Amino acid sequence: MTPAMAEKKDAIYYHELHVHEDNMAGEVHDGLSRQQKTLSPKFFYDKRGSELFDEITRLPEYYPTRTEISLLRRHVQEMAELLGTHSFLLEMGSGSSIKIRLLLEAARPSIYVPMDISREHLIASSQRLANDYPWLTIHAACVDYSRTWDVPDFGPGRYNAFFPGSSIGNFDPVSALQLLKQIRRLVGKEGGLLIGVDLEKEPGILEAAYNDAQGITASFNLNMLRHINQRLQADFEPDNFAHKAVYNSTQGRIEMHLECMKDHCVCINDKLYDFESGETIHTENSYKYSVESFHDLAAKAGFSPVRVWTDEAGLFSIHYLTAI
Repeated sequence: MTPAMAEKKDAIYYHELHVHEDNMAGEVHDGLSRQQKTLSPKFFYDKRGSELFDEITRLPEYYPTRTEISLLRRHVQEMAELLGTHSFLLEMGSGSSIKIRLLLEAARPSIYVPMDISREHLIASSQRLANDYPWLTIHAACVDYSRTWDVPDFGPGRYNAFFPGSSIGNFDPVSALQLLKQIRRLVGKEGGLLIGVDLEKEPGILEAAYNDAQGITASFNLNMLRHINQRLQADFEPDNFAHKAVYNSTQGRIEMHLECMKDHCVCINDKLYDFESGETIHTENSYKYSVESFHDLAAKAGFSPVRVWTDEAGLFSIHYLTAI
């Protein structure tokens, strides 16, 4: 991806690096053909899925977003000094929250690159930012993090990545290391990474955060099936499944599943998939780290820790790392 490849959309530049539908069909088929059926969490994020996730971040049980925002508000000036002025800021998994606004106002980067898999949500949120910050050059990139993407080249300057929300926890340790290595290549030597990481804690707190009383997380999980129906020739009946989120103490992660409530068959692109009552589709993991275990992982990817901020309750952490 380079600035020359961008498509101008009103006040922003847009880069289409999204997975094609035939790849989606192949990935869905591969996941549903396994003994433990799986679907990638990237399929959560159509427009409705992104809207539901925004609702999740405001739930009383879901501590990560409000804790991360509190840390950003408290320490944003220090973070901005570490990022440096007039840098190129690339946000991984950009959303419509206030997190990036805090950084944009404090650090005032010369170029901002929001990167997300949900095309419509990405463009809409980027346009809103462009309207609110007319001084800012925005290059929005539709990206599938599970694949290799091209490295933006905006010329000489300091590159920083912002990866909020503990989204790194959605990747198993091997994939998380690969992603961090790719971010390391993205920012280049002496570039920086500001990243939110959810901390290890009491399982009851974790399970409550992913099983909210209002059922928003359940709607978010089930919306994946509607997304697949819309994108592929599929006939999932979401009412045949129920949301399930449990903490796996052996793996140190929350697991989200869709549990089948009755025997039935689903057709996707003329292929049939049998489901038995009680079996599940594994849709997401959310790994939790200690500060030390995350620093160990980051070091393997070529990053050196500079600062870490945590809340008083030890729920969440934000790290600033430099590429070595």
